[in-house]
Formats: sequence, C-alpha cells, structure tokens
Amino acid sequence: MFTGIVTDIGRVRSVRQTDRDRRYEIETAWDTGGIDLGASISHAGCCLTVTEKGPGWFAVEVSGETLSKTTLGDWREGDPVNLERAAKLGDELGGHIVSGHVDGLGRVVSVTPEGGSHRIDIAAPAPLHRYIAAKGSITVDGVSLTVNAVEGEVFGLNIIPHTWEATTLGALKPGDAVNLEIDMLARYLARWQETA
Repeated sequence: MFTGIVTDIGRVRSVRQTDRDRRYEIETAWDTGGIDLGASISHAGCCLTVTEKGPGWFAVEVSGETLSKTTLGDWREGDPVNLERAAKLGDELGGHIVSGHVDGLGRVVSVTPEGGSHRIDIAAPAPLHRYIAAKGSITVDGVSLTVNAVEGEVFGLNIIPHTWEATTLGALKPGDAVNLEIDMLARYLARWQETA
C-alpha cells in the first residue's frame, strides 16, 4: 500500500526486453542499501517488485500485461519516474490509501497556469470517469491529488508549486497519457451500489 506522496524522481537507467516482459533499471537518490529484494515500490503509480539492486539503482521486471495497460510500455532510458516506497504501519498518511494498481490511462486535455499553481484537465476513459467526484481523491502517475471539478469524462486538478516541482507532473502537456488509480473507497462504494 502507498499514500501517493512521491519521495523521489528516479530515472530509467536501462531497458531490456525479455520475451514478453521488460526489465528496467531505475536510478534513485534513495539509499538502496535500505531497500530489500522483493520490496514493493510505486513507479508512476504502478506497484513493482525490486528484483536486483546496486548503489544508487534497483531493477524491476514488468509483465506484458502491465506494459500494455499503463504508460510503462513507453519508458525509455533517461525518462523521469515518480517513486514512492511502500507505507509502513505508523507512517504519516499524507495523501490517501493507494494500492499501486493502475485502473486505466487518462489523457491530458490542457495545462493552464492559474495564479501560482497549474490547472490540469484530464479525460478519463469509460467507465472510470463514473468513479471520479469533485473533492474526491485520485492518483495520477502515482501522485495523490484532490479533484477540483468534473464535467463528463474530464476532471480538473489544481497542482500547487511544490507538487509541480517535486513530481513529474510539471512536465505534462496536452495529449500525454497518465496512469490513473481511482479512489479505493469510490470503487467499493460503486460496486456495493451495483449489487444492492
């Protein structure tokens, strides 16, 4: 489990194809001595398992399924990646409860400066847009955010300067694909209403 609070922007160090799967090495500012093999780390919102590590880097393997359903299939050497280590009992929950399971791909509609912040509008695919509510939570590329407004399949976010600079969201432009994870509570509430 994660909270959607990014603590490092890593970089893709190498990419290697293995049959249908792909192996990525990720550079990080974290002390990798404290990362166990088998640890779960959120990569742009995708929970992946550490399979190898060295000073300043670790490796993960990504299945063909994940490559086809997320933005990870487009990663190239040098690409920046939002990283978050798994939450531990007793950690501060600064964002919201995030599973690291991407529900679908959104598409950036617009990015507009708004005061000292930036407004990002994103189109969510059907049926995910039904689970997104104003003032609710959503995870975009691994970042826990509050939804400001919803109009049909498009939802708007206000990105404060800190988040703009401390994550990869500051590099987004119209047309970019983003990993979306809807709020877990919204998912279960909608499922409960469908079966009630």
